[in-house]
Amino acid sequence: MMSTLSKGGIFATALAVFAMGASLPAKAEYPEKPVEMTVLFGGTANTIAQLLSELMAEELGSPVVPVSRTGGGGAIGYAHVQSMRPDGYNVVWNSNSINTSYHLGTLPFNYEAFDPVAQISVEVPVLAVSADKGWTNLEEMAAAVKESGETYNIGISGKGSFTHLTSVALFNAMGIGDQMNYISYGDGKAPVELLAGRIDAAIQWPGQFLSYVESGDLSVIASTGADPVSVLPDVETAQAQGFDVDISMWRGIAVPKGTPEEVIVKLEEAAKSAVESEKFQSAAQNIGFEPSFKGHAEFGEVIAEDDAFYASLLQELGMTN
Repeated sequence: MMSTLSKGGIFATALAVFAMGASLPAKAEYPEKPVEMTVLFGGTANTIAQLLSELMAEELGSPVVPVSRTGGGGAIGYAHVQSMRPDGYNVVWNSNSINTSYHLGTLPFNYEAFDPVAQISVEVPVLAVSADKGWTNLEEMAAAVKESGETYNIGISGKGSFTHLTSVALFNAMGIGDQMNYISYGDGKAPVELLAGRIDAAIQWPGQFLSYVESGDLSVIASTGADPVSVLPDVETAQAQGFDVDISMWRGIAVPKGTPEEVIVKLEEAAKSAVESEKFQSAAQNIGFEPSFKGHAEFGEVIAEDDAFYASLLQELGMTN
């Protein structure tokens, strides 16, 4: 025997269902817990990451905790974040190293293993030498090296590192690459090694050299980007000096592939707010980097373009795996 519901019964049932729905907990809004930011390198990269984390946390209303996972030219940190759930609670403070590490063979995956969130900054390497050398530009350095016929020691952050790659590209363009011997040292040690005479030149971030340039102990004779760096405006680029080199490092934030779009947008908005803050802009001048915000779509294009550039450059330099 079939049972039927009266109009009153249907109305009562609908009310009960509505009441049940109203009593269900609302979907929690991201972020519900701290976000962990994996930092791949020390030095300037770590300094910027610490400030960025602090400012993003203010905007998100939840802690952003920077965690150092260095080693392998960024490979250790990238592998960690790539293995995490794509839920927005693990982000990586990434850089061009995602491109170079893959093409050097230290990473089994490329940039496509991550979703871009935002570009944050750009850093332009500069070439420093001891003031005792008397070199004021690249032409003088190239002439002196060629005339001596000797081998020169060049400081780099590590084999296959960004500073190694930039150094090889620049000195090859100057025609003195075969006279260079590359020596690895720890983060932030370039000025000390130069002053001690253990290396003859080093390419690093401007902030490492500023105080030594002001004291007259070191000379910065070139930058490697398309434009002069703001903290050393009188230093000419390699291109302006007649050598075809244009290499800069971007830094930004990425998350594991498959992270929800709304989470990416929320992280992007927090990053934008951080970069535009007075505190971040002031730090850029003091530390020696250029704030350069790009949203996730445009940042993704930058990463893809750089991947093709570094694949070609590394092959040209004979440094691919």
